[in-house]
Amino acid sequence: MRRISIYIYISTIIFSIYLISCQCSNAKQPAVLHEKPGVNQMGSIKLSYADTTTAEWQDMIHKLDSYYATQTRAGFNGSVLVGYQGKILYERYFGFGNREQGMRLDATCPVQLASVSKTFTGAAVLFLYQHKYLDINEKVQQYLKDFPYPNITVKMLLCHRSGLPDYTHWVPSYVKDTKTPIYNETMLKLMAQYKPGLEFKPDSRFKYSNTNYATLALVIEAVTSMKYKDFMKRYIFDPLGMQHTFVFDPADKAPENTTVSYKYNWVREPIMFADGVYGDKGIYSTVEDMYRWDQSFYQNRLLSNETLELAYGPCSFEKPGIKNYGLGWRMLCYPDGYKIIYHNGWWHGNNTSFYRFVKDNFTIIVLGNKFTNSIYHQAPVIYSIVKNKQTADFDEGE
Repeated sequence: MRRISIYIYISTIIFSIYLISCQCSNAKQPAVLHEKPGVNQMGSIKLSYADTTTAEWQDMIHKLDSYYATQTRAGFNGSVLVGYQGKILYERYFGFGNREQGMRLDATCPVQLASVSKTFTGAAVLFLYQHKYLDINEKVQQYLKDFPYPNITVKMLLCHRSGLPDYTHWVPSYVKDTKTPIYNETMLKLMAQYKPGLEFKPDSRFKYSNTNYATLALVIEAVTSMKYKDFMKRYIFDPLGMQHTFVFDPADKAPENTTVSYKYNWVREPIMFADGVYGDKGIYSTVEDMYRWDQSFYQNRLLSNETLELAYGPCSFEKPGIKNYGLGWRMLCYPDGYKIIYHNGWWHGNNTSFYRFVKDNFTIIVLGNKFTNSIYHQAPVIYSIVKNKQTADFDEGE
């Protein structure tokens, strides 16, 4: 009997260990992303400058400087970079990052990208899709169990065809304190609790909504078991050498050289409830780091050519014209097949413009931290000066 008791005792221990091991294996583990081929396996992107000493290039630079002299007199305060074929043609910094402290803008001063942040969120989702960590055609509820809308897919979020109302408009109806930042988790809880009505049937038309990309940030966190800001730093910012780029968190102390957001009259923009929400905005960067981001796509650091074609593919055809939206990118699709891939941004006093003429590897980046609509008009002028030809007016606003 004693031998049997010992046998039962040992068997019980072994079975218990087996159960524990099974439970651990079934528990949600962080995605081991570094085992997949991608951005981490190559060095940071080094920037270089084009030889602009010829008379032709000097004339171009003189024209750009003259143009920006008029822009600064009209109130522009920001950073500008123009790149071609992987080399910087023009780089200038106008005004202050922090006016009260007399801190001038320079290559190390991060600016709030506003909605240009969506290009990072979209690319991160597509990276996870490319390596089969998620399926963009799957329902969002597959990844976020509390998401209250059963017929919306990840792709509908990416191309703004979900019908989700913009959280910046409806959250104040349910939150009394609109001065204290909330985070994405709170946004999702409010969405689950109150289920604000969809603006249209999912996938029936396009309408830009910040809620789409705030939700995508939560999908990234659910899939990777990492905070959005940590994922971006580990798998995008650091590997590409984007040393002055980060995701803003109101609870963290920002780097000392981070720019202040100003209204048109140099009054500081106050922090409010939406400043804690990320994915739709919230990334700070510099024009040099943004050029690294731009060049990473030509070098396939993050996404394959096949995935990029998916990202650059127009998704809405309800209205005639050249304007469209892909997966994380706005675009102008001309009848001859030429595309301009871009995104603008506007949050508080920050206006940003990021234009990519992909076929020519020609890029225009303008980041401003003092409100002015003029930023959205600058890209066509820069294009006409550098390329010495006119082009149709580009889009305005975010």
